[in-house]
Amino acid sequence: MNILLNISDQVAENGLKIDWENGFIIKTKFENGQFNVMANKEGLISLAKQLLALAQDTVPSGQHFHYDDYNSLEDGSAELIIQKM
Repeated sequence: MNILLNISDQVAENGLKIDWENGFIIKTKFENGQFNVMANKEGLISLAKQLLALAQDTVPSGQHFHYDDYNSLEDGSAELIIQKM
């Protein structure tokens, strides 16, 4: 399977761009010492695009995406931060 993704060029000084696929659904939970991410196809593609955006050479260490149930995750989801080392 081949998937072609368009990843936005990132300029950290301008803030990172978050690209979402229409209809994305992402839910997270932390139970029994385990963190789970559950998503539909659009949610998984959205996360893949955002991970690839963070991986760009123009993005310095420490930059991150912050997800919670107020801005991108389903209600009741555990907060999630993905940060570049």
